[in-house]
Amino acid sequence: MLAVCFAFLAGAFVLSDQQALAKSVQVVPSGNRQKVQPKIPNGSHLRTKAQKLSFEKKYDKVHALLQKDKKLLAKIKDAADVYSIDPIHMIGAIVGEHTYNINVFDYLQTYYTKAAIYSGMDLKFAYDGEDIETFLKRPQFEACDEHKDSYSLWSCRQAVWKKDFQGKKVDGKTFPRDRFSKVFFQPIYAGQTFGLGQISPLTALKLSDLVHQKSGIRKLDADNAAGVYNAIMKPDISLAFMAAMIRKAIDDYRSIAGVDISQNPGITATLYNIGDSDIHARELREKRKKSGRTVWPQENYYGWLVNDKAEELVALVDEAGGAKKRIKQANARQ
Repeated sequence: MLAVCFAFLAGAFVLSDQQALAKSVQVVPSGNRQKVQPKIPNGSHLRTKAQKLSFEKKYDKVHALLQKDKKLLAKIKDAADVYSIDPIHMIGAIVGEHTYNINVFDYLQTYYTKAAIYSGMDLKFAYDGEDIETFLKRPQFEACDEHKDSYSLWSCRQAVWKKDFQGKKVDGKTFPRDRFSKVFFQPIYAGQTFGLGQISPLTALKLSDLVHQKSGIRKLDADNAAGVYNAIMKPDISLAFMAAMIRKAIDDYRSIAGVDISQNPGITATLYNIGDSDIHARELREKRKKSGRTVWPQENYYGWLVNDKAEELVALVDEAGGAKKRIKQANARQ
């Protein structure tokens, strides 16, 4: 009986904490906090120069693709609905990626074609002859096996890599002073992110459980690199991973930092660009505690563009809703 009472009281305290947090959550205002766009990384300038384009032309190109591809807009709307987010967040992420990181293909079909090519290749996630399955059996990773969900599991493994292997010599083998995702998860070429949403294989592995739960997509396995690439390259699947990444960022900032970023696509775009939303949410929480005043998350150069172009992007969202309705009507008539 006492055990039941203690369990009830513990549950009541948890609920009370959650309710208190919900009441204290502050909504991040729309728009940019910074009047001038933050500095764009040199790498983005070099890639754009190599393509003989400008950021303005790349933005116009991806905007034109989204505007003319009604089926893609409808799919974005569908994916956003599943994860209970506004499609503006997904459109913002696509625009940011294709303005600063890559050059968008002229047609969505090109992404399907590339996905088919990747899925048919014999790929392995490995470094210097050691595949990821063998590497993760090293004793340093044993504690990570306690984590049951994919995000916690792969985040733990990422942390172990940084602490025990990155830039160090272990058991006679020297490992690069570079990110886990770059060292083990790019078996094809120098690119680290892929597909319409420019998702990294490691990010997809982290989000695998959430996407399986919400979208019913088969869980990913690091031992099946081709399957991971198919998921992040094929638009129908990669949109689910995009939406999941944004959903998690919104949830992390709400539950950890006590702020609601769902009304500011520039902030969600920034987090989509830099990743590790849980880590950045904890950093913001500490800043807010130390300052004793309201501290808002800051947009980077990528998120700044999304907020600056918000009016144009919202118009695409409106088209997404209309496109979805028209496609459903057309399918009903068939």
